[in-house]
Amino acid sequence: MVGLGETEEDVIATFIDLKRAGCHNLTIGQCLAPSKDRVPVARFISPEGFEKLGEIARSIGFKRVAAGPLVRSSYRADGML
Repeated sequence: MVGLGETEEDVIATFIDLKRAGCHNLTIGQCLAPSKDRVPVARFISPEGFEKLGEIARSIGFKRVAAGPLVRSSYRADGML
């Protein structure tokens, strides 16, 4: 989940850590606060921003990447096998 104040460098470092740990599939989604009592969203990522993050993830070596504002960890999981 992105949008809580992390930098692009933070996200890329996380991608690299995940890849080094053996992760092959990656989902990247927008954090959406479910209520006013939760941590507020710091930034909404544009569709182009998600496209860029997906491209970066693929360049790092992830086999399957789903990136978009409504993507969740189980997003089309059957197609990620």
